Amino acid sequence: MGSIKNCIINKDTKYKPIWLMRQAGRYLPEFREIRKNNTDFIKLCLNKELSTEITIQPLKRFNFDAAIIFSDILMLPYGLGQNVTFEKNLGPRLGNVELDKIIQISDESFTKTLENVYALVNNVSKHQILKNKDLIGFAGAPWTILLYMLNKTSPKKGLSKSFYEDKKLINTLLKIIVKFLKLHIKNQVCAGATIIQLFDSWAGLVNEKNIEEYIYNPTAEVVDYVKDLKVPIICFPRNIKDYKKYVLMTKPDAISIDYSINPNKIIDQIEIPIQGGLNPKALLCNLDELKKETLKYLNIFKEHPYIFNLGHGVVPETSPGAVEYLVKLVRDFK
Repeated sequence: MGSIKNCIINKDTKYKPIWLMRQAGRYLPEFREIRKNNTDFIKLCLNKELSTEITIQPLKRFNFDAAIIFSDILMLPYGLGQNVTFEKNLGPRLGNVELDKIIQISDESFTKTLENVYALVNNVSKHQILKNKDLIGFAGAPWTILLYMLNKTSPKKGLSKSFYEDKKLINTLLKIIVKFLKLHIKNQVCAGATIIQLFDSWAGLVNEKNIEEYIYNPTAEVVDYVKDLKVPIICFPRNIKDYKKYVLMTKPDAISIDYSINPNKIIDQIEIPIQGGLNPKALLCNLDELKKETLKYLNIFKEHPYIFNLGHGVVPETSPGAVEYLVKLVRDFK
């Protein structure tokens, strides 16, 4: 059993495992080298050899406790036949939702479209570097996937007033998303993922009157399903207003917090294992400031089951040297 899984299942407080969101990515020169020659992001995610290499890259450099697969939450809309592209400096662009076509997609055709994602999971699970480490598979939460599919881009300026108007479309699509999220996660677990993380990147955009319908209920359904697969699930509802209520309503095995959360308050509210919290920009600071911020989280969660991570993904400007220093700080903490 890997140390992260041990922390979640056995509530171990003695050892603080560490991995980072977006640890396989743009801050690593070896990743940038691959990316330079592979400009189509979706094709790169579906290249099982290169995505395997990218997933393993950070473990060759740093003593992390887990690999997280190199993929994207938008592989799910792609698997449902929606056009997905990534434009430099603009982010994801999605095509129109063609519900009549999506309704006809079978489990077999969805799995076939994403078979190289599952091949990547299988490749990494067998790699020598993963001995005694966890392999984290992931997916987007139902709400965040729904939002991307209907908004067709990142909702950085918030949601349009008309977003909730077509309730029939929203409810139909949400059911389809939950169904295929389960399949997507099951395929990853069958291929060798030992933990699943559910990213609800835009949880903070849901208003209070819609939160039960669009966040709590569909997420709880996915969480229950993953528990039946006998793997732990970590949920990351970024910028959600009430983490305590979220945990109560969805019942994940562990909760990942964003960097807007006061760790001193959250530890009194939540009994399950907690992950993350450090502002990714701390890795851009001088080492004394990075040490101060890192030790703050480690000391606050010293007696609580805690997985060291960031409150969002590693930013591209991060120096690999800063990450190496961070890992050593966590490893040396007593």
